[in-house]
Amino acid sequence: MGIEDLSKKAQDALGTEQGEQKSDELLQKGTDALGEKTGGKYDEQLDKGRDAADKRIGDE
Repeated sequence: MGIEDLSKKAQDALGTEQGEQKSDELLQKGTDALGEKTGGKYDEQLDKGRDAADKRIGDE
């Protein structure tokens, strides 16, 4: 199984509703963790980054 096969599998998994929910959950966890580390100082920028990443990764 090559890198192309793994990439295709990942894209297929993210294309499902379950994949979308999981990616949203992981992005939110990452955003929350960074927000805690920065004391909330960059929450607005983190939210923008999370939203941009979600648009690239998922459907919503």
